[in-house]
Amino acid sequence: MERKKVILIEDEVKLARFVELELRYEGYDVTVCHDGREGLQMVTDGNYDMILLDLMLPGLTGIEICRRVRKFSNVPIIMLTAKDETMDKVAGLDSGADDYLTKPFAIEELLARMRVAFKHAHAGGAKKVILEVQGLEIDTDKRMVTVNGTVVDLTKKEYELLLYLVQNKNIVLSREQILNEVWGYSYIGETNVVDVYIRYLRSKIDEAFGIKYIHTIRGVGYYVKDE
Repeated sequence: MERKKVILIEDEVKLARFVELELRYEGYDVTVCHDGREGLQMVTDGNYDMILLDLMLPGLTGIEICRRVRKFSNVPIIMLTAKDETMDKVAGLDSGADDYLTKPFAIEELLARMRVAFKHAHAGGAKKVILEVQGLEIDTDKRMVTVNGTVVDLTKKEYELLLYLVQNKNIVLSREQILNEVWGYSYIGETNVVDVYIRYLRSKIDEAFGIKYIHTIRGVGYYVKDE
């Protein structure tokens, strides 16, 4: 089997070296860069299967790198950062990251997150499916959402959250279920990042089109109702 190519953009030299050695031991082909602008150029010129990206970098921030990469590639991106605030996580995910890992972390957790991200990326190549609920359509091939023919501009995580809700329409999903599926791991700690994204979706879809798609069962979770 061909070794997967991973680029690690991280300015903490000791941490970068530790992660590099562990990933090589696990069979990955690893490239390391310590500067944001240089890292973006390497991603632009190279052909990587995954990007491990620090949030605070010299030259260019991880958020900006993520935004620029998403203009030309859907390569899986996992952000590595010392920041653990909910809004920092939201900013990273909104910029197009697939996952978010707070330092310090166990290498086993990083490896698990990487396996999940690869799995999701592989699943993204599945055959075209169109899901529909009360005039809302999701084209999974184009990753496009429309309401009564009007395209709705969603971020990557907003799209994945809506897709999961619609795939399970009329089923109440807990915050833990949503985190596990959409964020790709069993989340420990605050779950209000789900509430933040639900508000984003309601603003862009329910409120924008005057149709109540996303319902709340207080103390239980959320669901999309199909009349």
